[in-house]
Amino acid sequence: MSDLLSLYRAMVRIRAFEDAAEVASQGGVAAWGKQASATPALVRGPLHLSTGQEAVAAGVCAHLKPADLLTSTHRGHGHTLAKGADPAKMMCELFGRASGYNGGKGGSMHIADFSVGMLGANGVVAAGLPIAVGAAQGLKIRGIDAIAVCFFGDGAINRGPFMEALNWAVVYHLPVLFVCEDNRISATTASAPMTAGPGASARATAMGIAAVQVDGTDVQAVSDAAAELIREVRAGSGPRLLHALTDRHKGHVSVDPGTYRNPDEVAAALARDGIARVRARLAAQGLGARAEQVEREAQAEIDAAVAAAAAAPPPDKAAAYTDIQNVGAGVWA
Repeated sequence: MSDLLSLYRAMVRIRAFEDAAEVASQGGVAAWGKQASATPALVRGPLHLSTGQEAVAAGVCAHLKPADLLTSTHRGHGHTLAKGADPAKMMCELFGRASGYNGGKGGSMHIADFSVGMLGANGVVAAGLPIAVGAAQGLKIRGIDAIAVCFFGDGAINRGPFMEALNWAVVYHLPVLFVCEDNRISATTASAPMTAGPGASARATAMGIAAVQVDGTDVQAVSDAAAELIREVRAGSGPRLLHALTDRHKGHVSVDPGTYRNPDEVAAALARDGIARVRARLAAQGLGARAEQVEREAQAEIDAAVAAAAAAPPPDKAAAYTDIQNVGAGVWA
C-alpha cells in the first residue's frame, strides 16, 4: 500500500499545474464561442487538461522506477509529472520557451523526458500503444530489468492500434502494463454509443490479457491494483491491463466550456473528485495540517514554474531549422 500522503502530493502537484496552465491559456484568440481578449494567451494552441484524472497517474506511477518506460496521450501532463519530469521545464514548453523540454517548439502534446523514462505525450489517439509495446519488446530483447506502461483513453479502444498493440504484447509475452483512463467521453462525444461491448477490460480479457477494473477516482484503489499488476508484469507474467473509470472535469481543450455535456453528469463527477476524497481521509487520520502544507508546497512550486516560464526567452528564429531533416531549405529571414 502506498503512503496516502505521498499519493496526495502527486495529485495536488498535477492539479496545481493544470489549473495554472488553464489560466495561462485563456485569451488571445476567439475559440469555442469565446471572444479574444486584448491580452494574448501565454499558452497558444491546443491544451488538453487532465483535471479530475489525477488519481490514475499518481496511483500507477507511484510503483514505477526511473528505468521503466512510459507513453502518454494528448492529455499527458499528469503522467509526465508523476513520472518525474520537471514542472518548470514543462511549463516553459507550454509557453513556447527555449528552455522547455522541446525547445519551445513542441508544446503540450510533445513533452518527453527520456531521463525519467517518459517517452512522450502523443497527439494522435492510440498512437502511444504500439510505441509502448515496441519499447517493451526492446527491453525484453536487451535483457533490461524494466517494464513499459502505456496510458490511453477509452476513445483509443475503437482504433486499430489498440488491438494491434494488445495482440503484439500477448504474442511476444511482453513486459507492458496497459492503463485505460476511461473518462467516458471521447473529445466531445460520449464513448458508450460508439463502443460495442463492455469496454477495454473485456476486450483485453478476450485476447488473453488479465485485466482489472477499478474506481479511477480512488487513488488508493488505483495504487493497490497497479501495484499487483506491475508486480506480475515484472515477474514475467506478460502484459496486464488496468481499466480505470475516471472523470474529466473540463472540456476537451482548456478553452472549451463543455456545453455539450450533461450538467448533472459533470456535477456528479465534481462531487466524487479524487483530491477532495483523499483530503477528507487525511483529515480523518489527523493529517489535515500536513495535507494543507502539501497543497501550499505544490502551489508554490507551480507558481515558480509559471514565473520561470514567463521570464524565459523564446527560441531563436534559426531554431526552426533544427531537429528536422533540412533538404534544400532556404535561409531563415
